[in-house]
Amino acid sequence: MTAGCGLVAGPSFVLAANSQRRIKFQHAHTAERLDIVYFDGGQYLPDALDSVNHLLRDFRSGERFAIDPRLLDLLSSFLAQVDHRGTLEVISAFRSPATNNMLRRNTNGVAKRSFHMVGKAVDVRLTSLDTAKLRDVALAAKVGGVGYYPKSNFVHIDTGPVRSW
Repeated sequence: MTAGCGLVAGPSFVLAANSQRRIKFQHAHTAERLDIVYFDGGQYLPDALDSVNHLLRDFRSGERFAIDPRLLDLLSSFLAQVDHRGTLEVISAFRSPATNNMLRRNTNGVAKRSFHMVGKAVDVRLTSLDTAKLRDVALAAKVGGVGYYPKSNFVHIDTGPVRSW
């Protein structure tokens, strides 16, 4: 992987270039957990990213895809801003085209060209903090897409164009 430069993408999104970055996930559907440093010494750690890719795979088909490291950086930045050191519960991350098409047939609001299919989106909730706070921080950053689903208690975050719903 390439060395990380100072990552500045919006008014509320800043991570130091050489700071260690850790993320903790729990998958809602598989019960798998991961607590891992994915960036250290100015670079992304390939073995750690591989572990993230495994956890964030399409849990329905088992297919894997490289998760955009910038997505991890967004999540890390947002969690730091809400001073939350807890776990992100993953509802959905990578989706194969077949899974995405199945969800589109059976669920409202699933995009035909979802960022989930290219490893650039995740649906998450916080284990011990109001999910609305995560939404507010993500919206304030003005980076990527932010969708809020209060009835299901999760936030969609992606590294696509700035937009919200």
